[in-house]
Amino acid sequence: MSGTLLTPGLAAAILFGGFFLMLALRVPVAFALGLSCAPILMLEPRLSLFILVQETFNAYNSFILLAVPFFLLTANLMNVGGITDRLMTLSRGLVGHFPGGLAQINVVLSFFFAGISGSSTADAASQSKIFIEAQRKEGYDDSFSVAITAVSAVLAVIIPPSILMIVWGGVLSVSIGGLFLAGVVPGILIAGVQMATVHAYAVRRGYPTYPRSTWRQLACAFAVSVPALMTPLIIIGGKLFGWFTATESACIAVLYAGALSLLVYREMKLPGLWDSLVDSGRLAAIALFCVGTASAFGWLLAYYEIPRVLLEGVQGWGMGAIGTGLFIAGVFLITGCFLDAIPAIIIVGAILQPLTVSVGMDPIQFAMIGIVALAFGLVTPPYGLCLMIACSVAGMRMADALKDTMIMLIPMLAVLFLIILWPSLVLFLPRMISPEFLG
Repeated sequence: MSGTLLTPGLAAAILFGGFFLMLALRVPVAFALGLSCAPILMLEPRLSLFILVQETFNAYNSFILLAVPFFLLTANLMNVGGITDRLMTLSRGLVGHFPGGLAQINVVLSFFFAGISGSSTADAASQSKIFIEAQRKEGYDDSFSVAITAVSAVLAVIIPPSILMIVWGGVLSVSIGGLFLAGVVPGILIAGVQMATVHAYAVRRGYPTYPRSTWRQLACAFAVSVPALMTPLIIIGGKLFGWFTATESACIAVLYAGALSLLVYREMKLPGLWDSLVDSGRLAAIALFCVGTASAFGWLLAYYEIPRVLLEGVQGWGMGAIGTGLFIAGVFLITGCFLDAIPAIIIVGAILQPLTVSVGMDPIQFAMIGIVALAFGLVTPPYGLCLMIACSVAGMRMADALKDTMIMLIPMLAVLFLIILWPSLVLFLPRMISPEFLG
């Protein structure tokens, strides 16, 4: 920007250099983003530290972001209200007789849970408590148990209603309904390759299998799970048919989960409700604080026109749509290792968006490449929040679970490449059901 004290290159060096220095000093990400802005705000005559406060609070003035705490509360209500137990019974009836039965149930329950909560961290915390000790008792290796619990938890950011989809849609002005539809096929594929990976491990290591459920047992399990399975249909269907917005759908999900827990399954007690509210508030505060400081960081990037300067060099490479998709995936895969997905969307997504426009990439395909790539960061160090949660519950070091985790990510990487090479994989459902969602 003309008339500024700092050049775009120097401003970028201070911002990113300060941020990575803070991370190296183990400063929490949200604080690192905000503190890295401070030197520039003090040096630049036209700016002041008040900009940091102003832009942080401007980010919170978003109706869409209200969906984040409500979806987190939905996930916690599921756990204390007996909804998760019913879905686990159904999962056992469906896949318990497959090789590695308990690990297969782990994946399928994550698939169901993802369609309601939208939060991978909530999924990882819940599944770790349910499965890791149970798998240990049945003779599963700890590293495998931790790896499959953490890796299956990332389904929650890919399968609708995903919190990342809501943030992406709000920040980058992409149809949230279109993103919900686009996530269905990749989510099913990733769940499928995870189950195939469990099958290969189980056959090779001789993990146990449960007896096949009878048709009567399966029908009973399905019958008691139908109210819980209706939750994603209400959320996504209501959004697609225009009955309510993404935020309103999150509120309805809370009311529905609460009604199931209190009136249908009748398992939620007052202490459980209080714990759910406290835990949801804590997780939402962490996520939304990152949103605020990342928005201030992104505002400074825009002020110095740093994205334009960065993209001028990249656009000179002459990449087509596939090359651009691979480049975007690589950037998000690396970014996700160091940065939480929400600030990564706000900062990196905004930088890369003009590049996708220049090659004619559909905004929904761009979003799905970014979201799936960022999902890897939830289980890859040094960030690896879902892996960290699972290791903490298991009482083991992240390094000890890393080999099995990396093996399980290879088939997921193949699905990411399919999204890049074959856009119809994510655009098929939006194009068929609601073409107006496409850019």
